[in-house]
Amino acid sequence: MAAAVERALRTGEHLAVQAGTGTGKSLAYLVPAVRHALEGEQAVIVATATIALQTQLVDRDLPRLAKALEPELGRAPTFAILKGRANYLCLHKIQSSAQAEDPVDEQLFDPFQVSALGRQVTRLHEWAEKTTTGDRDELVPGVPDRAWRQVSVSARECLGAARCPVAEDCFSEHARRAAGSAHIVVTNHAMLAIDAIDGRAVLPDHDVVVVDEAHNLVDRVTSVATGELTAATVTAAARRCGKLVDQALSDSLLDAGEGLGTVLEDVVPGRWERLPEGVARMLSSIRDRAWACRQALGPDRERGGRDDDATARRFALALVEEVHDVAGRLLTAFDREDPATRPDVVWCSETERNSTTVRTLHVAPLSVAGLLASRLFGRSTVVLTSATLALGGSFDALARQWGLPVGSAREVTEPIPDDGGGHGNDPATNLVWHGLDVGSPFAHAKAGILYVARHLPPPGRDGLPPAVLDEIEGLVRAAGGRALGLFSSMRAAKQAAEDLRGRWDGTVLCQGDDSTGTLVTKFAADVESVLFGTLSLWQGVDVPGESLQLVMIDRIPFPRPDDPLVSARQRAVDARGGNGFLTVSATHAALLLAQGAGRLLRGTGDRGVVALLDSRVATKQYGGFLRGSLPPFWTTQDPAVVRGALERLRDSVG
Repeated sequence: MAAAVERALRTGEHLAVQAGTGTGKSLAYLVPAVRHALEGEQAVIVATATIALQTQLVDRDLPRLAKALEPELGRAPTFAILKGRANYLCLHKIQSSAQAEDPVDEQLFDPFQVSALGRQVTRLHEWAEKTTTGDRDELVPGVPDRAWRQVSVSARECLGAARCPVAEDCFSEHARRAAGSAHIVVTNHAMLAIDAIDGRAVLPDHDVVVVDEAHNLVDRVTSVATGELTAATVTAAARRCGKLVDQALSDSLLDAGEGLGTVLEDVVPGRWERLPEGVARMLSSIRDRAWACRQALGPDRERGGRDDDATARRFALALVEEVHDVAGRLLTAFDREDPATRPDVVWCSETERNSTTVRTLHVAPLSVAGLLASRLFGRSTVVLTSATLALGGSFDALARQWGLPVGSAREVTEPIPDDGGGHGNDPATNLVWHGLDVGSPFAHAKAGILYVARHLPPPGRDGLPPAVLDEIEGLVRAAGGRALGLFSSMRAAKQAAEDLRGRWDGTVLCQGDDSTGTLVTKFAADVESVLFGTLSLWQGVDVPGESLQLVMIDRIPFPRPDDPLVSARQRAVDARGGNGFLTVSATHAALLLAQGAGRLLRGTGDRGVVALLDSRVATKQYGGFLRGSLPPFWTTQDPAVVRGALERLRDSVG
């Protein structure tokens, strides 16, 4: 892998590397990345999806690597972590009297929540006196988003170094300055998306990007590129304008926000093929009135005056610009007649907050492939890596989502010789990429069993059937606990936990009983316990050793068929003559299945069973694609064989 990464950095060709747990993939990309950065005097960006990996890189891998490489390179490489501005305390906001209204909750007054919010903000102010980084992730335990918003600002809300009276002490600016002089800059997928797609230069100059946990890239980029609008957001924008603009302007925007709330009461939630007439009329009004307020705020942005006035103006501008931009994007989303060719997807969602129904308009890109191809792969050499990239035995499924050409890429099992390139070349975009699977240190066929419970009834809508609950109990008893149950819904996880507690004397932990981190710690410490949960456990559990010898998955984790973005993407693929279900839903499920199955073997001494309790894996045509995306475990459909293997494993350790 290190040789392949070095070649990619030298030739400028992109590289996708599947590297299983325990291969040392972080060192494999960091060593050539460090040398490239020192030789070229440009930073290398390393983008991850999780805080845990960022922490591992900055606190463990990079310090050890810098010390080891200094004698070889003649100087010590430097590194820094950089996050979005809203992840850091804003000292000016803490010290000033300016406050930002919460566009989500400001209309939903609850005295108990207000009291709790006050205590959380007080704690944040006390922490501000002690912290040296102002980094939200260093605050343990953390605080809800609403409390954090009282002490932080977005990039749009920031006064800027030229205007801010405490710019010299700004935590965010300190992080940016450190990143600006570092050889390796560790950041997250969201920051990478903002830098590459939004057009805002938030990262230092660079010519190489390493995307770790790359199976999450499309979802994170899509999230950054998604806009949302509620009546409360428009109302908050109008109130922020307050006395800063002519009262008639702010009142007109306030009226438009209330009008949006009224018309949304009569619409049907879900994906829209066209804008309802009343909604379109209100969005036009909101867009135009927000622009008028923005123009009124704009000329005075840089004038002198009290700091509080300048801060209030920035808060108003930030939200007014957001309201204007999202309203405009919603209005233009339906310009093309054919829905399959529209660049954006629009839907309305409905949630309950404090017994109040809140309806939100969403606008998201149908695909981010073109954006990634032109603004990420077209500007930097990119190395993508994860334990799960080759689905159904091929990189093609994810390559399509990334915007890389499919079919001509050369997939190899060893580093590619420097033969002049040309493989995977798309003349339109000049994208050249290679795929490499470096394998795993685990002997999957000897260390693990893949059990497909073909005899069980297919999943239904009425919860887990008795046969599945019986199967779970039998497997857990055979394993003596030591089980992680991954469920498609919290309802199913709780149903399984309650049923097992009534039939088995061991400790049953269920997500929601405590914080996820605390539950995982308890599970790892108690060898004979079981832990049941949902999506956050599919990718977030690392428990090597005898505490985890059985992973149970209740059903194939297909996305909801009524998910607006998924259904729109499937329809677009079908319209082009492809298989939308396989390309979108089955690919999504294969990624999650592979991630879930990857919880089993975390160390070379681990042994155990992955049990798929969804018979469709064996009976449906797409089952082969799903099985081909999993590690090469020894496979069986015989429940007696599996229970016997679990009993022998249980007895051998204890």
